[in-house]
Amino acid sequence: MTFNLKPSARLSGLVLAGLLAAMGTSAIAQGTPPAAPSPAPRSEHRGHHGPAKMQTMMAKHQADLKAKLKLTPAQEGAWATYTTAMQLPAGMGMRPTDAQRAEMDKLSTPERIDKMRSMRAERMTQMNAMMDKRGDATKELYAALTPEQQKIFDVEQQKHGARGEHGRHGGRAAS
Repeated sequence: MTFNLKPSARLSGLVLAGLLAAMGTSAIAQGTPPAAPSPAPRSEHRGHHGPAKMQTMMAKHQADLKAKLKLTPAQEGAWATYTTAMQLPAGMGMRPTDAQRAEMDKLSTPERIDKMRSMRAERMTQMNAMMDKRGDATKELYAALTPEQQKIFDVEQQKHGARGEHGRHGGRAAS
């Protein structure tokens, strides 16, 4: 059986056949693609740091801030309260233990939903209490500072943002 194709159609067919053959040869030469790199630990995604690294960064920031403020002995008590309030709570960001996971696995879906809601409400209460404690300690320290020290503190807080070392989030200043 013969087909009467125009010369341009035959040429197009040959080009297409050549491209398909080249792609097939290329795919065979490549073999199996390399395995995708394993994902980074959860704490390293999107610039997040683990608790130990965060503590180190906070300690450095606090040491730099204290040096810039040139605190007097009378201000040391407010500074101690402030730095204590800024510490990360123990266990923050920890994953559930095997025992906790096993406990959740025993629950039915509606029970698991209710348990997760309860746990979330508890975490939110703890977070709000921690934020209140930090806010109160910051206000106490600020009130103990001289006007010149307050200006330095304001500049440093604007640089590092109210939430720590993050500074800017999503292109706007953190508040």
